[in-house]
Order: sequence, then structure tokens, then C-alpha cells
Amino acid sequence: MRKGKVCLVGAGPGDPDLITVKGRDCLRKADVVIYDRLVNDSLLNETSAEAEKIYVGKAANYHPWRQEAINRLLLKKAREGKVVVRLKGGDPFVFGRGGEEAEFLAMNRIPFEVVPGVSSAYAVPAYAGIPVTRRGFASSFSVVTGHKDFGNTGTKIAAWDKVSTGADTLVILMGLTNLANVVDELIKNNRDPATPIAVISYGTSQRQRCVTGELQNILARVESERLKPPAVVVVGEVVRLRERICWFDN
Repeated sequence: MRKGKVCLVGAGPGDPDLITVKGRDCLRKADVVIYDRLVNDSLLNETSAEAEKIYVGKAANYHPWRQEAINRLLLKKAREGKVVVRLKGGDPFVFGRGGEEAEFLAMNRIPFEVVPGVSSAYAVPAYAGIPVTRRGFASSFSVVTGHKDFGNTGTKIAAWDKVSTGADTLVILMGLTNLANVVDELIKNNRDPATPIAVISYGTSQRQRCVTGELQNILARVESERLKPPAVVVVGEVVRLRERICWFDN
């Protein structure tokens, strides 16, 4: 009997051309593709006509597929002797729960490999004309999730007293829903209210929109523009560079 395998593949941040060569090769060899909400649907065209495609997408406050069920599905398909691609937006190990899936597969002795993807943490700012580091502006950056850990009720999003001023540039993934709380915590923890901030919706796609401002006024601007998730938030002096090197919008 053929032995199954799971490939945890990062699909990149939205632009289908940003998937890696190895990630595309995995799709072409897949018997089953189990994919998330933020994966560009055109990537599914890379699979064979016979490949089974299973959507397990989740959104904020909408989790029709629990992580435990996804884990069991990976196990079931692999034990059927199939090559399974678990296709995840961005990079599977950057707030993608890929580490949990890899650990589950290892515990159940299922062969697997990890194919890193281009992370939205730096790719989305780049498409908005914002380098996360730049000589004279920022020599460090931190990446934080904007979501709470839904498995632990009441868990703080981050240790803001350390995060707020711990790096020159702060990148917050999945931060739009909790933006008011994020801004409040940053200001309370000594980030200057005049610090530049950008909120980038649907980054790297043709739907990309970017709103900039300062911590003290960004909420009103985002509300006025009616930005929708998914969004990446960038805080720091590097946001000022967008005015000079914005390229994708044009």
C-alpha cells in the first residue's frame, strides 16, 4: 500500500505569483489539497483534474472547521496513502497554526514536510511601498498577532509593555478588528501618538487599499475608508517612505 504524506505549504500573501517554486511543485503532485480562506483560488488550477480539493477556511468569529477536525482530516487522508497538501496563506509557521499541525502529524507518525511561504508580515508592506527596515529609519521589526488566542479566554493579544517600544517597526497581522485596542495599548505603553501608521487591506492583490495616518487619528481614517479584513498594520517611521516609493498602487 502506498504510504501517504503531508506537505504544509505556504501560499504567500495573496498574489498567486508569490508562491514558491517548491510550493507550486507540491500542488502539481497532490492527491488532496486542504486549503484556507486567504489562499488565492487560482492556485488550485495548479493541481491535477483528479485532485480532491477541500475548503477549511476560517474567519474572525466564524470557525466552521475547528483545528482538531482539520488535524483529523489530514491524518485520515494521509492514512489513505495520499499525498496531501495543506495550503495555508502566507507562511505556515507565522501565525498559521502550521506548527500545531506538524506536531500532530509527528505524534501520529505521518511523514510530512514544510514548505515555507512568503509572509504577509513583510510582503504586504512591501507592496504598499513600506520597507519594514531601512537605514536611518528602522533597524529592527517585530511581528505580532492582532487576534486573541481563542483557546484561552481572556488571553492578552501581546505583552504591550514590551512590544510597544521594543522595535523600531511593529507589524500587526490580523489587526483590523482589534485596531482600537491595539492603538490604545501602544499609546498607553509609551509609543508617541504622532507615530506614523498604515493599515493595508487585501495586500498584494488587485483589491489592495492602504490608509495612513498617525496613532492618534488612524481610527477615524480607517472608519471613513471602510477598510475590511484581512489587513496588515504597520507602525513606525518607515511608513513615511510610502509617499516616495509607493509602486504597486500605480
